[in-house]
Amino acid sequence: MADNNSLIGGGVSSLPFTDRIIIVQILVIIFLFINFLLIITFFQKECFYTSTRYILFAITLFSDSLILFVTNILLILTYLEFTLQVWICIILSASMILFNIVTPVTLTAMTLERYVAICMPLRHAELCSTRSTMHFILIIHGLSSVPCIVILSTVFASASLSFYTQHRLCAMASLMLYRWQDHVRSAVLQFYFLIMVIIIVFSYAKIMQVAKAASGEDKKSSWKGLRTVILHGFQLLLCLIQMWCPFIEAAVFQIDLILFINVRFYNYILFNLTPRCLSPLIYGLRDEKFFHALKRYAFFGLYKRNIR
Repeated sequence: MADNNSLIGGGVSSLPFTDRIIIVQILVIIFLFINFLLIITFFQKECFYTSTRYILFAITLFSDSLILFVTNILLILTYLEFTLQVWICIILSASMILFNIVTPVTLTAMTLERYVAICMPLRHAELCSTRSTMHFILIIHGLSSVPCIVILSTVFASASLSFYTQHRLCAMASLMLYRWQDHVRSAVLQFYFLIMVIIIVFSYAKIMQVAKAASGEDKKSSWKGLRTVILHGFQLLLCLIQMWCPFIEAAVFQIDLILFINVRFYNYILFNLTPRCLSPLIYGLRDEKFFHALKRYAFFGLYKRNIR
């Protein structure tokens, strides 16, 4: 660690980061704009912001957009080798941990909503009312805050007061002082993902049973719900891969700072930036009602503004 710290503040010109930063900024702007269009579309029709399915979809859009914004700033700071006081980094890390968990937990909730709609249709209106959805959102954020509290508690329990005023590169790797902290973080995150995988597999199996037994329109609706659950499983897999990135970065951070910066860049592009835009975009475009609204309100609305 001493070697890494001694590199901080060194010549930025030695790092060929300019082209990479420009590429990242272009991608972030494009992806945030796409998410912005999806969010605008969500608020245009009452059937969207009063439906559990679309409200939860909007939650993933908000959390992913926030994560994209914060992680993009931290990536720039890392490339500039700009350090922050640890207490500021802890605040930023807390928001990242929270909203990194919010997305997969929300995807799991969306899977359960499809399970209720297809396997328990008579209770769907009762269980998935707008009021119940507000309770679900509180539960989602409450459950998502538990890993954040546990992980940051390991930092508070092992760090001295002087640690919080030190200047370090803002990354979870720089906050983990002991190996057991990484083990605790890994255990908590893996436990959460195990539970979410079990829920999605259970929902898939139940919807599959209904789809095989159904006929006509019910069969078509069931198979569509089944494809939605598969998509959520794919999104969850991308989130799982992204969750493993900090552990890879933590190992590399102990070896070499320049290698850490390079690994963090590729992890950010492949497992953070791209999935957090493409997955919501695919989900939004495959929903016919949402896709038609997107064309009508977002693209046509922007075209009318340009004409004026």
